[in-house]
Amino acid sequence: MNHSVRELFQLTGRVAVVTGASSGLGQRAATVLANAGAQVVGVARRATMLEEWKDAMNAEHASADNGQQRAEIVAADLIQREMIPEIAQQVSAPFGPPDIIVHAAGINTRQPADDVTPDQWDTTLQLNLSAPFFLTQALVPHMKQQKWGRIVNFASLQSTRAFPGGIAYGTTKAGISQMTRAMAADWGVHGITANAIGPGFFPTELTNAVFSDSERAARNAAQTCLGRNGELTDLDGPLLFLCSDASAYVTGQTLMVDGGFTAK
Repeated sequence: MNHSVRELFQLTGRVAVVTGASSGLGQRAATVLANAGAQVVGVARRATMLEEWKDAMNAEHASADNGQQRAEIVAADLIQREMIPEIAQQVSAPFGPPDIIVHAAGINTRQPADDVTPDQWDTTLQLNLSAPFFLTQALVPHMKQQKWGRIVNFASLQSTRAFPGGIAYGTTKAGISQMTRAMAADWGVHGITANAIGPGFFPTELTNAVFSDSERAARNAAQTCLGRNGELTDLDGPLLFLCSDASAYVTGQTLMVDGGFTAK
């Protein structure tokens, strides 16, 4: 089938769910997909911040959508594994089952190995690794039925590198890369692709400790090939690529969006 370049990246008619959509990279991802034409359900714990995002998106696209909603939200805590089936039903209610799943929710306790408690370990693994798998597992039947689906997980610099105080977080992010390959292997025959984005240093709530220290932020920037840290807009193109027809023959990959940090 012939496609124009614009059509390759167009998401009109698609339904997406984005976790961690109340702020940071998750909210940026949800916004990018909505601006590309998808109807997007944002998921996070903080209902007020989700509401603000939803209102802004629907107001921005009101004239083009003829009264239809571009964005909806589900306030939920993905750490509670027993709630995943109900969350899957909730995110499918506004626009139908999603064709695109972006897992951006995450936690980083930044603790040395000697200080990590069992509860903190379990919480990190549940939100960063278990929730993406079980939520996808609950939503993938629709993708199988229609022979089209896009799964985008969020990896990290710590998928391949050890950082101080990052044993729990890094373990989950290394697991994300392998889980992404396994998802691609198991579900690819159904027309579903699974890939991951590995962000470098971006200014978000999760990286406040980094960017509040100007010297540390400068050192991180100096370690990239481009000589700078990430800006939220740097996520737009890679995410749109992995969520659209443009990446139809790309699966099982972790795309590092890190300014070349891992190349040096």
